[in-house]
Amino acid sequence: MLRQRLYTADDTWKWLSARMEILEIKSLDQLAVISGINKGTLSKYFHQIQRPTVVALVPLCESLQVSPETLLVALGIFPPLKGQ
Repeated sequence: MLRQRLYTADDTWKWLSARMEILEIKSLDQLAVISGINKGTLSKYFHQIQRPTVVALVPLCESLQVSPETLLVALGIFPPLKGQ
């Protein structure tokens, strides 16, 4: 399986915005309540300023209804598989 380039911070923010729209999550504040993760911390994750801890991955995946691999790709930690 071939991997492509990592998501940039802009790609990550666009991905999050699209995902939140699909799930009808209206704001980062609402995502913070759903996930139990501080809004400022979420902002750092999705602007690629800080990487999430392993403990944060589960509530993020559950809140955004995605797999850990999808989330790690979106956060620019893993490159996407070719065709994704």
